[in-house]
Amino acid sequence: MVPEEVSGESGLVVALVSGSYFINHMYLVILPPILTVLTGSFAVGLGALGVAMGVQSLVNTACLLPYGYLSDTRSRTLVLAACLGLGTLGVAIVAAAPSFAWLVVGQAVVGLGVAAHHPVHFPLLSDATPESYRGRAFSVHGFAGSLGFAAAPAVITGVLAAGYSWRVALGLLAGAGAVYGLFAVLALHFLVDSSVTRPALVEGDARAAGASGAGAADVGATDRARAALSGFRERVGELTDSPAIVALAALALVSSTAAWGVTSYAAVFLENGYGVSQGVANLALTGMFVASAVMILVGGTLADVVSPGPVMVASYALVALVVGVLASGILPALAAVGAVVLIGGVRSPSAPARSTLADRVSERADLGQNFATITVGIMLGSTVAPTVFGVVIERAGYRTAFLLIAAIALLALGLTLWVLRRYDTTFAGTEGIATPGDD
Repeated sequence: MVPEEVSGESGLVVALVSGSYFINHMYLVILPPILTVLTGSFAVGLGALGVAMGVQSLVNTACLLPYGYLSDTRSRTLVLAACLGLGTLGVAIVAAAPSFAWLVVGQAVVGLGVAAHHPVHFPLLSDATPESYRGRAFSVHGFAGSLGFAAAPAVITGVLAAGYSWRVALGLLAGAGAVYGLFAVLALHFLVDSSVTRPALVEGDARAAGASGAGAADVGATDRARAALSGFRERVGELTDSPAIVALAALALVSSTAAWGVTSYAAVFLENGYGVSQGVANLALTGMFVASAVMILVGGTLADVVSPGPVMVASYALVALVVGVLASGILPALAAVGAVVLIGGVRSPSAPARSTLADRVSERADLGQNFATITVGIMLGSTVAPTVFGVVIERAGYRTAFLLIAAIALLALGLTLWVLRRYDTTFAGTEGIATPGDD
């Protein structure tokens, strides 16, 4: 049951942001379902395609903190518009790419757009929902994102099965994103209070006012740009005052590397390592994300009702176990398909738990930047994983690559235990939560 204090506007924001997450996550996995097709279309290997996926992640990572600053100090509606608009343009470029170089360009533009989704989504959710509901709001958001991951391979597989090309499939995804993006931006602009979409300006935050050029009639464009740059540098410098956020970003880097290793190559591992057909392998990828969507709701509820720490520990331990068994090569083909689906279910509860921790150690004025910082860790992992694991597969095989993924999941487990021990009073629960300056 939804708590009474959750308003209609809260529900609207959760719905709009969750829809945006669905679209952005579709865009993030447009290549993994068609890697074997693309190797033929562009005469390149998995290593090169891994670089293309890495370029998207690299651009994504580079833009996170600027988007976080804009989300905290300017219009979140504008940031969401850039997110959905640029992401859609990038997918359209990939769909029409006449060469591998243009595919890389399209991936870079996708990265430029989707970079904004965490820095704008989480502040919107946090400012629109009461604290007692926030973990579940994060989990609903994560549920939609997992469905987005699941939708891309399902749509692509269906279009290919109908006899159309991968280009048509990606064009359909871009079209859906364009329609939703227009709807979401208009709804956020006209139906949501400015205290949610522009909180720093509404509250009169001094730094935001300076960065946005308060008294714009008295200063020139150059002065306003310098003020904005100075404000951005000040916000970045403040990260050193929040070691808890930096620690969570490091954890996000490690766990994301393992997660994106599986996401990028699970389908082709099933095809080439277990002899599963492309259609079944892509459906297994879809199943992985559906399982993730279901279990992320469980993770968010547990983070609210119990504690985030145990949820994260259990999640990373199970990921290491299941990926290790899959890497062993001892499973029958059908069991390997089931293992891929299971990985989605056991890895997802950690995400809303980590987001709940980040929210608890954040001040209201730094939400966008803090979630951007953690997302830097996530995106560095997604930048490294496709390229590194693609090369490992080409040189040492799938089993070695997936054993390495299992080892990295164990590293995430160890880092989680260290973080919980180091910040025990901060991460114990809702009582005694320290603000960034208290750490």
